[in-house]
Amino acid sequence: MSDDYLSKPLSFGSAHSSGISTSSQVRPLSPYLNYDSRYLQAQPEFIFPEGASKQRGRFELAFSQIGSSAMAGACIGGMGGLYNGFSSTKLANQTGKLRRTQLLNHVMKQGAATANTLGTIAVMYSAFGVLLQWTRGEDDDINTIAAGGATGLLYKSSAGLRKCVLGGGIGLALTSLYVLWSATSGGSKKLNDLKSQYL
Repeated sequence: MSDDYLSKPLSFGSAHSSGISTSSQVRPLSPYLNYDSRYLQAQPEFIFPEGASKQRGRFELAFSQIGSSAMAGACIGGMGGLYNGFSSTKLANQTGKLRRTQLLNHVMKQGAATANTLGTIAVMYSAFGVLLQWTRGEDDDINTIAAGGATGLLYKSSAGLRKCVLGGGIGLALTSLYVLWSATSGGSKKLNDLKSQYL
């Protein structure tokens, strides 16, 4: 038995009988694969259900927003705790193991508190954004601004009416600045779209 079949590419049937031309139409990627490479380039990279949006919605983005907010809070709080720990241990003239333990306590305590705060705010903001998108049936900048204001109101609701209104105003201001920044970074076309849509 001859070993010539090992040097030839794999073929299922005759090229003439299957209607495949072996001269210029078929460009195998390797000697072990015998298929037309144009099929790889013609297919989309992702498959979406019919009628589905090609970008992630608020619910899908909520998980990354909550996680990144908690991680950012842990980093910011940890740095603040380290600074406060250095100050307090220097005032108390602590050295050695006692100072290291106190520094670690400051970092962990303040880092966890800030992470909880920012994570809670992110959960509230994401929940309001998803709820507004579901209620209004569309996802736009109005949802972003309204979710920010509602988050500020709810977060400070237990501190009295004045602080509740102040928190809502801060939430509205921050999300309005974010919308304005994203519109200006998107170019003049996005600004014109916003003007024609809301003004």
